[in-house]
Order: sequence, then structure tokens, then C-alpha cells
Amino acid sequence: MGFEPEEFVVSEQKSAASKSAQRVIKKYPNRRLYDTDTSTYITLAEVRQLVMDHQQVVVRDAKTGEDLTRSILLQIILEEEAGGAPMFTEAVLANIIRFYGHAMQGFMGAYLEKNVQAFTDVQTKLAEQSQSVTPEMWAQFMNLQSPMLKGMMGNYVEQSQSMLTQMQEQMQKQTEQMLGAFGLKR
Repeated sequence: MGFEPEEFVVSEQKSAASKSAQRVIKKYPNRRLYDTDTSTYITLAEVRQLVMDHQQVVVRDAKTGEDLTRSILLQIILEEEAGGAPMFTEAVLANIIRFYGHAMQGFMGAYLEKNVQAFTDVQTKLAEQSQSVTPEMWAQFMNLQSPMLKGMMGNYVEQSQSMLTQMQEQMQKQTEQMLGAFGLKR
């Protein structure tokens, strides 16, 4: 599956148009997903495609109205990870699990979100600059690890380090405030 510049432009146009409207998907007890926009049942793969097309999707339990979006997105990630080329190693998954219940859990979520967004921004810039590049040329470019890519990734790494430093400083301030509330000084 290669990158098609026309698909990117069309998807960006769809994205701009769909930002104001959320696509409501209802999940029924029989585990079927119903797209209220098209009045049809859809598959998890089709929900994945809506996400890939930058559509705002919200999944609700048809009976209770409970928001199931996170659960469905996690299910899509699970299916993708079980497929051919997983994104997360066992070590990464184990480390993520270890953050649950940890004092840094809230910071870790924000840290990951900002880093994924920074990486997505880099990817978008590369896509914009390479609209006339064929998939074969793109593969060669990635294999060569050009100085431009290293420079962009360097900026990404710097942003990541900056965010981590900010998280550490914020955690230190909160710890000092909490200790101060108990009459303890550091």
C-alpha cells in the first residue's frame, strides 16, 4: 500500500470539512456497530478507515449512551498490533503498563500525546514536501536517512526532551507543594 498524494489532499479536505461534525457510531449489545450518518452497520475496519480519514468519530452504547470511543480505538490498536507489523515492542507495552497507578500516570499520557502530535506534524511536513515523490522514491529517501530527515527528527527529539524536562519540573513543584502542606521541607 503506497502513499498517494491525491489521497492525502482529499483526506485533508475531508478533514477540514468534518472537524465541525462528529460521526456518531452506535454499538449494539450484539456487538454490531451502526453508523448514524449512513444508516448502515459497519465493521471495525470501517471505523478504522474513518479514523484514518481524519473523521471525528464518537462511539456510544446504543442502550445507555455511554461513550465507548476509547474502548473501540483500543480494540482497533489491538487488532493492528496482532497483525503483520506491530508498532509497540513487548518492552514498550510493559513500560506503559507500569505507569498505570503511578504518580506520573497523568504526565505520561500528556507526554505521549504531545510526542505523537509532534511526530505527526513532522510526518505531515514531509508529506507536504513530497507530493510529487513516488512510493519508490520515498522508500529510497527513507533508506538514505537524508540530512533533512535527521534535522527534522532532531527537532522532534529536542521537543521531546523539552517536554520531559517540563514534566519533571512540574512534578518537582507539586512534590514540594505537597511536602510543604505537611510541614516538611526538601
